[in-house]
Formats: sequence, structure tokens, C-alpha cells
Amino acid sequence: MNIPKITIEPRPNVGKALLAGGSVLLIVSALLAWSYDSTILGDLSISGNPAPLQELAIVMGVVGLIEAALVHRRLSSLSWWDTTYSAKALAVGALVYIVLIDYNIAFQSGGVINLDPGAWLALVATLAMVAGALLLAPVKVTNQLKVHGANWLEIVVIAATLAGLLFMVAFILHGDDGGSVLAALAAGGTFGTLLFRGGFFTWLSVAAARHRPVIMLGALVVALLFPLTQNGTDANMSIAVDIAIFLCAALGLNIVVGLAGLLDLGYIAFLGTGAYVGAMMSSAASATIGWHPPFLVVALLGALTSAVLGLIIGSPTLRLSGDYLAIVTLAFGEIFHTAVNNMDGTNGPDLTHGPNGIAGIPDLNLFGFNFGSSHKLGSFTISNYSNYYILLVFVAALIITIFSRLNNSRIGRGWIAIREDERAAEAMGVNIFGLKILAFAGGAFLAGLAGTVQAHATPSVVPDNYTFQESSFLLAAVVLGGMGTVVGVALGATVLKLLPEKLRFIEDYRLLIFGLALVLMMRFRPEGLIASRRRQLEFHDEDEDLATVVQKEHVDEQKANA
Repeated sequence: MNIPKITIEPRPNVGKALLAGGSVLLIVSALLAWSYDSTILGDLSISGNPAPLQELAIVMGVVGLIEAALVHRRLSSLSWWDTTYSAKALAVGALVYIVLIDYNIAFQSGGVINLDPGAWLALVATLAMVAGALLLAPVKVTNQLKVHGANWLEIVVIAATLAGLLFMVAFILHGDDGGSVLAALAAGGTFGTLLFRGGFFTWLSVAAARHRPVIMLGALVVALLFPLTQNGTDANMSIAVDIAIFLCAALGLNIVVGLAGLLDLGYIAFLGTGAYVGAMMSSAASATIGWHPPFLVVALLGALTSAVLGLIIGSPTLRLSGDYLAIVTLAFGEIFHTAVNNMDGTNGPDLTHGPNGIAGIPDLNLFGFNFGSSHKLGSFTISNYSNYYILLVFVAALIITIFSRLNNSRIGRGWIAIREDERAAEAMGVNIFGLKILAFAGGAFLAGLAGTVQAHATPSVVPDNYTFQESSFLLAAVVLGGMGTVVGVALGATVLKLLPEKLRFIEDYRLLIFGLALVLMMRFRPEGLIASRRRQLEFHDEDEDLATVVQKEHVDEQKANA
């Protein structure tokens, strides 16, 4: 039996009208009440006074009108923008966003009968937008890799993009319940997919290559401005501190896994080593070492101690590779956890107080600045967690600088050669063993540095904070985000730390969700969410040899710098 295929015949004029009409209806719906209960999703019960979630719907409607206006009006400065795909991304994302909100209202109020007219109108509006986007005819995209406009305009667009990212992160974190956070994530995903499908990120990558110092400085400024969006509260800043520590450790692991291709399943031990060194040398009453040097000395000692452990574990084991190396590093992580559990004065020397850990670690005091006190910056309050967050931002900036320099150096090229084909690299004269040891020790050094800060930012240091599960999350952050990239690892670390904190109802299922996400990533996007140019070429041009991949990368870099 032959089943006929159902195809949608493009009708640009009808599609444009439906897209524009649906966008207008979405804006109108946001001005109406969506729920009679003011306690659901931040009070959606007042007509004429949109709540934050309704304001996002208005933004989606305005963007939809802009998309409809751009259909078949190809401006020379926007010849790279793909209206068809971006309109579909916007329409589908807006539909998912409204469905999530309507479901939450119905679930919390006891049924769909309790949805107010605004919620129904928003659903009809987004369905019209989807129908209109599907009827749009494909457009021809040209000059996708060219950057049009003056230098100052490119810098303004980069700054606006970073400001928009800061706004979306702050908006997501302000969600008080799982439904609000899910809706905010859907909105952020909609705008991100819209820009990706439209070709904006391709444009942005070329513009950023021309203004690399600007985008690096802008990213640092945005990260430092984040505490000012939290009104002096610690609820979200404590999460931000955990993310920053996790990110610093993941960037160190990115050297080992992302650049050198060494599968390390016990990397959390290096973070724990730095934390225990910081705790034992602190002025806490339970500290086990009587010497209390300045923190900068402690940070250096913690990082060096972790690097020495990296050398110790690396020297006899890095002649292994693949699954054998993974098993050995997994064993090292378990040895570390067992050792700190037994250093309680009964089963071994009293260095870590065993399972009880080292508690009561005082706050840092650097050059007279007390990190445990709140400070005023004009009309803004900088809380104690904000102080640690700002310190960790500078630590992360240092680690990113080191990673970038290594990645673009002869050492980084040697690591990449080892990752791609160890035997071929050795035949070409690459010092395989020396570079592996350097990768292990360097990654351990960076993790130990982050651990010394963690010892003061968290209430105590206990063995249960450094288990195999934490190592697996670090590895998942690197793989999901994109091995060998900075932005990808930052995205992966943020997602893996932020979602369990803001979506408490998935706590019992997070391992299942993370495992499923990894399986799907390996199937559909093995290079990660933010893939490096080299790895992207590898996965999309599997039949080409490494020399061709490198040549393509060099040509792309020349185009970006032209």
C-alpha cells in the first residue's frame, strides 16, 4: 500500500499575513489576563499590566512582526539573514513557550477551564505564527561570512548581544518556581534558536574575530555586572559561586580531555586536593596544620600540590590510553576519596578529620578586604557570595587566558595531534609522554587553584563533595558544551549546575536526564553545543584527512581576519 506524502505548498503572501497576524494577536494577548489566580507564575491575572512572562511574549510578537516585514525584502546589510528558518524557529519556540505556561496554569489551578481568555488567545496566536512560518518560501542567503557595516556598529552589536545574554540569565534566575524557570528557559531557547537559524551567530563569530579584545573585555564586564542584577540577595549568588567553581575545574579538565584527548574519570580529586590544602592551612579552629600563610601563598601551594599529584598519577599510567587510562583515573579518584575519609587520627594521620571534614573555615581577607561582609557600591549592595563570585570571575579569566595561550601554542598543537592520532604524532617527532604529563599536571594545577577558593566560599570541606558523580558531571560539562572550547564548557557547566538548583522537581531524575542528553548529543551533535572549528570540520568531513582539516581551518581563520 502506497501512502501519499503530504507536502506543504509554500504560499509566501498567505504565510506572511498569518505570521504578522499571529504576532499582533500575541502582543494583544499579553495585555489580557492569562489566569485568575495571582499566585501562579508571577501574577498573570491583571489585564493591561503585563507580568514578566507576558512581557517576553510581547517581545516575541514584536520580533515576529519584524520577521514578517523582512520577508522578500533583502537588505544588502542583512543578506546573510535567513528569514525562513528564523521565522520557523521563532514560531515553534513561541508555541512551546505558550504551551508550557498554559499547562502550568491549568495544572496549578485545577484544569484548562481555569485559563483566562488571554491564555487561549496566545495559543491561537502562536498556532497562526507556526502556520504562517511553514508557508513561507525559502530565501536565498548570500555573503553569509561577510560582515557588513562600520566597525563601531559591529562593536555595538557585540555589546548588545552580551547585554541581552546578561538580561536572559538574570531573568531565568529570578524565577521563583519550576514552571517560571522552564518558561524562561523556553524563551531563552527560542531567541537563541532564532539567532542561530537566522545566521546571526555565524555573522557574530566573524565580527568577534575582528574585535577579539572587545568581546573578551565585554564578556568580563558582563560577568562582573551580574551581581548588580540580584539586589544584594544571596539566593542566586550562591548558585553562581558553585557554577564559577565548577567552571574553573571544567576548564582545567578541558585541557586533559578536550585538547589532549585523555579520558580522566577522577579529575575531581585535584579540586578536592586544593580545597583540603586551603582548609588545612586556614585559621579555622579545626584546621590541622599550624602554619597560616597569606591566601595567595596558600592558593599557590594548593595548586602545586594538585599538580604534583597529577605528576604522580600520570607518570606510571599515561603510557596507557583509552579505556585502560579511564579505569586507572577512576581508581585514583576513589583512592583519594577513601584516603581523605581515613585521615581521621584513627585509621591514619589526623589531617582531614575523616568523614566530618574541616568546618568553620573563616572568610577570606585579602589586603584588608573582608569577603564575608556586604559592601556598598553606590546604591547597589554586594553580598558576601557576590564577593567570592567576583574573585572567581578573575580566577576563571586567568584560567581562560592560560587555556587560550596553550591552545594556540606549539604545545596545544602537540596535544591536538596526540588526540587525533597518537602514533602518527609520535612518528612526526611529538614528545608524547612529556606532553601528556604536562596536560595532566597543568589541568590539575588549575583545578587545585579553584579548590583553594572553594574552601573559603563553602561552609566546610568534606569527602562527600569529591565523589565519582562530581567527576562525571565535570566530564559531562566538557562533552556537552564542546571539547576544546571555552564558551562551550562555560555553557555546559552552567546548564549542569543551574538546572538542578532551579528545577528541584527533576532532582530525582537528573542522572537519567543527563544520561539521555549525552546519548542524544553523541547521536545528533557529537562535537558539542558550541563546537570548535577543528572538531566541527572533523565530524562533518569524516572522509577527509587531518591535513585537509587543518588547511580548511587555516583558510577560515584567514577569512575571519580579512
